[in-house]
Amino acid sequence: MQKLDTQFIQKVRLQDRIATRIITFGGLLVIASVIAILVLIVRVTIPLFQPARTNIVSQFPLSSGSESLLAMGVDDYQETAFTLNDRGVFTFYNLAKGTSFLSLESGAGKNVPLKSLELHKNNQYSMLWADNSVSMTEVAFRFQFDKDGKRTIKPEIKTIAEFPAETGTIEMLRVAVRKTEDGRLTKVVLLDDNSFRVAREVMNTDLFGNEKKEDISFPVHEDIPGKVTAFTLDEKGDTLFVGTDSGSLLRWDVSGDAGVRTDNVLAVPSEEAITALTMVFGDISVAVGDAKGGLATWSPIWTGDGAQRITKLRKIHELTPHKVAVATIVASRRTKALVSIGVDGRVHYDHMTSENHLLDIEHNLTNFALAGSDSSLIGLDRNNNLIVWNIDNPHPEVSLKTLFGKVWYESYNQPEYVWQSSGGSDDFEPKFSIIPLLFGTIKGTLYAMIFAIPLSIFGAVYTSQFTSYGFKKNIKPLIEIMASVPSVVIGFLIALWLGPVIEKFIVEVLLFSMLLPLVLLIMMTIMQPYYKTPTLQNRCNGYEFLLLVPVIVSTVGLAVWMAPGVEKVFFSGDFLQWLYSDLGVRYDQRNSIIIAFGLGIAVIPIIFSITEDAISNIPSSLTGASLALGASRWQTIWRVVLPSASPGIFAAIMIGFGRAVGETMIVLMATGNTPIMDWSIFNGMRTLSANIAVEIPEAPFNGTLYRVLFLCATLLFALTFILNTGAEVIRERLRKKYGRY
Repeated sequence: MQKLDTQFIQKVRLQDRIATRIITFGGLLVIASVIAILVLIVRVTIPLFQPARTNIVSQFPLSSGSESLLAMGVDDYQETAFTLNDRGVFTFYNLAKGTSFLSLESGAGKNVPLKSLELHKNNQYSMLWADNSVSMTEVAFRFQFDKDGKRTIKPEIKTIAEFPAETGTIEMLRVAVRKTEDGRLTKVVLLDDNSFRVAREVMNTDLFGNEKKEDISFPVHEDIPGKVTAFTLDEKGDTLFVGTDSGSLLRWDVSGDAGVRTDNVLAVPSEEAITALTMVFGDISVAVGDAKGGLATWSPIWTGDGAQRITKLRKIHELTPHKVAVATIVASRRTKALVSIGVDGRVHYDHMTSENHLLDIEHNLTNFALAGSDSSLIGLDRNNNLIVWNIDNPHPEVSLKTLFGKVWYESYNQPEYVWQSSGGSDDFEPKFSIIPLLFGTIKGTLYAMIFAIPLSIFGAVYTSQFTSYGFKKNIKPLIEIMASVPSVVIGFLIALWLGPVIEKFIVEVLLFSMLLPLVLLIMMTIMQPYYKTPTLQNRCNGYEFLLLVPVIVSTVGLAVWMAPGVEKVFFSGDFLQWLYSDLGVRYDQRNSIIIAFGLGIAVIPIIFSITEDAISNIPSSLTGASLALGASRWQTIWRVVLPSASPGIFAAIMIGFGRAVGETMIVLMATGNTPIMDWSIFNGMRTLSANIAVEIPEAPFNGTLYRVLFLCATLLFALTFILNTGAEVIRERLRKKYGRY
């Protein structure tokens, strides 16, 4: 017998050790899986914050005569480069070999040198020749493939527009030419008398539908405060920006048959000269470089109201300055990035919106250019070396400021938190502020918890302490079954059924919410003298909740009866219109009210079940002792039961909070997914989880949006981790304070 007991005990101990190891291994596996998931999402996020990198891919000396070079460029594949000298000759180079292989003239037989040159777009040049003729030339790289699929690049010189030589007593200093997609040409010439002349070709249609080309020419000779030192045109040739040696920035509308000056601002407070101007990609902002090395962007901002509403230039971004005067600014053709060079030959690479200083290139350059794809930079140093850099900078628009701070975007009147990942045009600027998503997550969760916590806890208290055992045995499983209802079903019902119903009866819903506490208080006052009578006690004991049925029904009837009169007297007969016209609040059918219902329904079973278990596990000796000392049942619950069960109740609330934070389908279907920051109950929101579900199918792999969505996932993970950790710390303190839990 003793031997059998020993064998049994050893067998049990072996089983315990095996079970302990299996459970330990499973727990460690869960922890490892969670850590692996976190590492995965963080790993995708990290490249957002990595600095830009460069490396030289080609470098070779040029032949003599490079001091006359006016421009240069490189193709997107870093295979072919070119230079342009003051005779209008383009020389092309094989970067792999470091040798020239082709020379093309752009002057079409002109035997005169170039007087000035302006770069526009990708390798498009406005050329002013010494005989006062003007041409617009583009360098194109045409790709050819042989039968084996081998690619070769054939450079071409295209003449986009030509203007004949002009004669006159006033000398032409510089020129800018623009050609729109519909073929409209605009030429702006800076004259020696510090004025401009604008010439444009327009197509007019007569009464018979015939198109006729017409030339329009007019001067721009308003008083300019100082000598013109820089000017530029927008893409359409409708707006002229001018900088002077006194630091003034001027803007003219030249879209009509006369120039209209719309702005005259002091762009450099110290009245230093403006030395460089260029349009930022998108044709809204203008980049301004000055003689002190300052680099800033100015944008037209709407001011005034009604008929007096006009745009005025304001400085919206200030970038990392140079130590010396800015010589040239080149704008990217894909992002809001700007590449600038100082007179000391040092190149800065900055992003306008994020104000990121991305790169410094210190090679004492005399000239430079940026490839159309932003992947290459070519420059000529003072030792006559042509250098090509590869640029690795996939996420220039991302910084902590653009993700978590207010940013002044183009066409906005002030800095704001904005999430807008896509737009309808190529010059659209993505906006990746995560603050509206965090706000939406917190807003939706708080409204849901305001609805769910009182119902769940009061229901659990009543079920545990007041109702009969039979009723409790039936009602608790029913409520727990609610947790198994798919969230997509809840989202579908509240979005397509509840939303329209509440919109139709919004006044009734608001009146019901205000009247219910009042009617309940009146009912309790009336019932107080009769509640302790034996008849009522015997019939209602454990089923007191049935008394709420007539209260709710009567309150609904009262709200429906009062709603038309209230809406007519206080809201001019239309509450939704009054809400918009008087308060400026737009009512969205998918709003915070239905989110409170939807998320509340999803959260209530969790909080109710855990709270009820915590309360039911309170030893009966505690409640019995309290009742024996003369305390009422409610006093016992308030002073004994709830404090003792507080750790479990708090844990239930935090688990429900975490469930609401991470919910996706309900908020995805029922919020409208509007990333706005407004506490109003009448509009929706966009949460972190819903944003990931909405955006991830359209996010390019490893693109900025893709990585920002993984950052959202990281924040969601961190948020739930912090909440659960904090909840556990507080629960442990409550457990120690109240002894058992």
